[in-house]
Amino acid sequence: MAYQALYRVWRPQRFDDMIGQEVITRTLKNAITTNQISHAYLFAGPRGTGKTSAAKIFAKAINCHHQVDGEPCNECETCKAITDGTLNDVIEIDAASNNGVEEIRDIRDKVKYAPTVADYKVYIIDEVHMLSTGAFNALLKTLEEPPANVIFILATTEPHKIPATIISRTQRFDFKRIAANDSYDRMSYILKQKGVTYDDQAVKVIAKAAEGGMRDALSILDQALSFGDNEITLDNALLVTGSVTHELLATYVTQVLSGDTKAALASLQSVLEAGKDAERFTEDLIGYDRDLLLYQQAPQMVEEAEMGSVSADFQALAKQTPAQTMYAMINELNAIQQQMRFTTHPDVYLEILTIKLAEIGRQQGATPAATAPAPNAEAPAPAQTAGSTEVHELQHEIDQLRSAVKHLEQAPAASAAAPAKAKPRVTKSPAAKEVNLAKIYPVLGSATREKLNQLQEVWPDLLNSLTVTQRAVMKVSQPVAAANSGVIVAFDYSFLYQRATTDHELTDALENGLDRMIGSALPVVFVPKDEWPVIRKNYLTAHKDELQTNGDSAAAPAKPAPNPVVTKAEELFGKDIVDVKQD
Repeated sequence: MAYQALYRVWRPQRFDDMIGQEVITRTLKNAITTNQISHAYLFAGPRGTGKTSAAKIFAKAINCHHQVDGEPCNECETCKAITDGTLNDVIEIDAASNNGVEEIRDIRDKVKYAPTVADYKVYIIDEVHMLSTGAFNALLKTLEEPPANVIFILATTEPHKIPATIISRTQRFDFKRIAANDSYDRMSYILKQKGVTYDDQAVKVIAKAAEGGMRDALSILDQALSFGDNEITLDNALLVTGSVTHELLATYVTQVLSGDTKAALASLQSVLEAGKDAERFTEDLIGYDRDLLLYQQAPQMVEEAEMGSVSADFQALAKQTPAQTMYAMINELNAIQQQMRFTTHPDVYLEILTIKLAEIGRQQGATPAATAPAPNAEAPAPAQTAGSTEVHELQHEIDQLRSAVKHLEQAPAASAAAPAKAKPRVTKSPAAKEVNLAKIYPVLGSATREKLNQLQEVWPDLLNSLTVTQRAVMKVSQPVAAANSGVIVAFDYSFLYQRATTDHELTDALENGLDRMIGSALPVVFVPKDEWPVIRKNYLTAHKDELQTNGDSAAAPAKPAPNPVVTKAEELFGKDIVDVKQD
């Protein structure tokens, strides 16, 4: 006979053989023993957690004349026929390939006929969420009131896609992910039954890589057996799963936390040269940082997840690392992981990630001892730390901003005889050099709050009028300034801003949509969101004299005239923002 995969050979044949679903198996067994069998069941849960296996065991148990305590005997002709898939009264249907109305009508017509051999006719519909709307409607009445000897078992990995009218006609059982400990115990049992030598750590690596799916765990185990010539070693398990050893992860994290960029890059290079998957490496890093955080609050949770293999180095690292540092690292890892999905050069992103993490480690790990001044320098106060230094710097910046706003408000109007002042040079950050200021400044010169409010009201409808691809690009954007001469749109992410600036079809679609909705095809200009405050500030600074001149009056006013710069800022960016800065 041809070789069969482990998950097929070791598929559970009794409820007691199923692992990690004790509540569900106990409920089904009690229903069988007390003869309280429902006409329809819904088995929902992640892949590889036992939904189809439970359906077949249930079909055997209700048709077995020798069942004991709700368990099938697996010895009678009926049980063997169901196990082999040859019993005509137990029908398995793949809804992914039979999702039309005609297939469901065929079931509805045949369900009227009594079973030929078994006591109950059982329909097992796998991936039922793939049925079309018409197919679900055709199933409704039959599912609600089937003949007395017919039972429906619906299995799905995406229950949210099933209509509520279907779910309300079934008994729902939610299968949960299988714990790594349970997967480890099951694989150890199988390997002992097969007489295979194995490394405990290797099986633990496979159990964690399966992410709660028993079928995935056995598939990886099968692959590791083939790779290692019927032997399971830690190196083979790491190669098959693409995972990185805890020792290497600990070394890398320790290096970036200490700010040793050179050593961390060398460790990363060894990971890449070993052929490890870049996305898997970032997932392992996120999981490692998560475990460090959890160990500070709930050590027992990490010990259970790691199946008791928590090293002394890990414990020491968890105690020494501040939680804020872990938060910053996880945020950076998550951002890089999102960006890596759109690139064919993940190694470049990993190198950038390493440099950023090392910078976080240097910033968060700075202490008074590490930043001690020279002997001749004046020593700082003993209580001053890196955190208090940052607070003082922020307070200093706030004071400077308040002074600048106060100075602008109290500046007297320039006399007509006074010589014109030279306009200050507009400074731009490196990223802002790519922004087309020649198109942005004219819009700012005539922008109004009323026009911006009008654009913000129609913005959701405008996005809905775009194609799916265009809507995905514009989803993280919003208008920030508007005038009769154009509209400025800011993007949360720089790479989406760059993509939008080169997509002429997207620009045309936006302008045409504005023409339909507000009656004018306004030119659209894009800016990165992080550069927008700088552009605003530079515009107000560059046009301060012009605004001040426009605000002068020939006759002295009875009351102090409002500062034109402040007035323009309120008009462009809202009075609330400017009021906060004035206070």
